[in-house]
Amino acid sequence: MQKQLLFAPKDAHAATGAIFVDSTWFMPGVARSGYEEWKQRRIPGARFLDLDAVASEHPLGLKHMLPSGQAFAKACEEMGIEPSSQVFLYDTHGVFSSPRALYMFKSFGHEKAGILDGGLPRWEAEGLPIETGEPNAKVQSARYAVPNLDESAVRSYEQIVTNAKLDPSASPSAELVLDARPYGRFTGEQPEPRPNLSSGHMPHARSLPFSTLLESHTTGKSYTTVLPRDKLKQAFDKAVGEENKGRPIVAVSLGAGQIRMNTDVAVQSCGSGMTAGTIWLAGQLLDTPVAIYDESWTGYAMRPESVIVKDDK
Repeated sequence: MQKQLLFAPKDAHAATGAIFVDSTWFMPGVARSGYEEWKQRRIPGARFLDLDAVASEHPLGLKHMLPSGQAFAKACEEMGIEPSSQVFLYDTHGVFSSPRALYMFKSFGHEKAGILDGGLPRWEAEGLPIETGEPNAKVQSARYAVPNLDESAVRSYEQIVTNAKLDPSASPSAELVLDARPYGRFTGEQPEPRPNLSSGHMPHARSLPFSTLLESHTTGKSYTTVLPRDKLKQAFDKAVGEENKGRPIVAVSLGAGQIRMNTDVAVQSCGSGMTAGTIWLAGQLLDTPVAIYDESWTGYAMRPESVIVKDDK
């Protein structure tokens, strides 16, 4: 049974000694910076986590790959986070990049970590305090022993290719791939916004657009939250299918492009595991382990040898 992962703003605000971390992320090329916006407006005392900086380099140039244990520990130390710290991760969309940040913390074994459901907009909408202007309080560094990565939380290209050769209807060892991209790009009917990147999907994958796991709120400030558990289970189970219940699951994220999530923020999505974090989070909340193919659709489709299917099967 998972420890609590979702926290309402008022509950997080009441937690003693908690550390808030802004993990807002925007696509390169968008005229917005999560770091610059954090410097001007944030939860009091919040640190900033740059998901593109705290990451491993990739030969294809993909961003925000899981970091090494050393890089993760160093980032935590600079944010004043110890292994025993209660950490609340949030973003300015509501729920978008914070699940990816939580996935990173959990993959390195940090137990007391969760996300602020609704992020900074909900925090503000509920009348909780905001800090503005340049941060002037110096963060006291902490000690964080280098953790080991939970290898079961991530999949490589080679593992994905091997798995794609297995038919789930005939092979009990096949893992089910859930694709977080919009359905039209999953089927290949709509193009990927990234030039020269094919749409379509991996053999035997199923579609589960990440936005179907969220609900929008437009009273006052606009933001997204995770669906209530019953609706979340309904959406998740529908994508998995009765015949695949109990099968290991791998989440695949979006190819680069613009997604508007019924909020006042146009969110740019990437092909390297960002929104796959939402499927991962849904799995955790439903006691269903989900791994992430960290390269996701961009890493897969960039390789000419990859098999790409263009239909709804």
